[in-house]
Amino acid sequence: MELLHGSIRDYAWGSRSALAELQGRPAPTDGPEAELWLGAHPGSPAMVDRDGERVSLTDLLVAEPDHWLGEEVVGRFGTRLPFLLKVLAADAPLSLQAHPDAEQARAGYAAEQADAEQADAERAGDGQAGDGWVDGVAGRARGPRNYVDPYHKPELLVALTPFDALCGFRDPQVSATALAGFGVPELSPVVAALRAGPAGLREAVRALLSWPDADRAGLVEAVRTADAAGPDAELARDLAARYPADPGVLVALLLHHVRLTPGEAIWMPAGNLHAYLSGTGVEIMAASDNVLRGGLTPKHVDVDELLRVLRFEVLDDPVLVARPVTPGVVCWPVPVDDFALHGVTVDATGPEVRLALPGPRVVFCHHGKVGVDDGAGAVMLGPGQAAVGTAAGAALVLSGTGSAFVATCGS
Repeated sequence: MELLHGSIRDYAWGSRSALAELQGRPAPTDGPEAELWLGAHPGSPAMVDRDGERVSLTDLLVAEPDHWLGEEVVGRFGTRLPFLLKVLAADAPLSLQAHPDAEQARAGYAAEQADAEQADAERAGDGQAGDGWVDGVAGRARGPRNYVDPYHKPELLVALTPFDALCGFRDPQVSATALAGFGVPELSPVVAALRAGPAGLREAVRALLSWPDADRAGLVEAVRTADAAGPDAELARDLAARYPADPGVLVALLLHHVRLTPGEAIWMPAGNLHAYLSGTGVEIMAASDNVLRGGLTPKHVDVDELLRVLRFEVLDDPVLVARPVTPGVVCWPVPVDDFALHGVTVDATGPEVRLALPGPRVVFCHHGKVGVDDGAGAVMLGPGQAAVGTAAGAALVLSGTGSAFVATCGS
């Protein structure tokens, strides 16, 4: 095992204290710190020490894929780390979003790539520079890109602190009652669609996200100032104050509002509409940047593509409870093979914890002091520190007193 130096992302919704306090740095920080990335994402790879310098984990994987990833992982995923481990610290809501499944991602990426190449060729023929897209950000004739890679992006988040999130469609009858409670006549068609049950979810979402631009601010203001009480009204008022002309404020009320306690998790498969609201958690996902947004954001919302990707199904229980594996070890089973996540608690007065997990492995220490040894090297991690080990390493042995998360490929 070797120390892994993560990369901090400064998105505007991030906390100015959570990550710094976790790592023992001064807080508040000068700017927001939203996510600590512990992986090999090309946009912000973590670093490993080599001969007095820091080298990106991405470069190491490319140079020695079989050593780092193992032949089996390379055969399934190619010469890339198929998962990204993060620590996420939200002080403000993230956008409503969903992710495509693997087939949708491959097809969407291929179609947009072909579109981009044709557009570049046409610009070159007109004597214009053909710059294409850069990281999926640059515009094109039909708007910003939805698919920036050919991969799906299922996600699992485990709460480290009390964590608020929106996750999955709830019973449409409950949502209909909530929207009707605002007493806003313009919402009557949406309420009627929801009264039809799950079959009306698509029409309700379509109606809200297609609301005429000129009328959006008035609709959201009517909801914000309505004489309504209860958790739904409180959530709507909070979101409306932040996004005063965004119909995503109403779409949010179609979802479960989940309040996780530390150790509880939410699983976000393809087509699941969700948004993080506040709190700190460990998140692991398939390594992809494909996001279809549905509101609570100034960014592009492709309504037609979002409706195509969403799964309009009622999610009975979005909360995933940890499952015991062995003494001191739990997991949160998910039905994908890109990643697996284990939580480990060790105590110096008890036995070491041994985990025969396939490589590569990324270990993140949440609190205390946790030693990690894979036979090829040992490190001692403090809060907020991480380590990485190759597929060539032996079983992990964890010791000390504290807690950690171990991320690996799934099976």
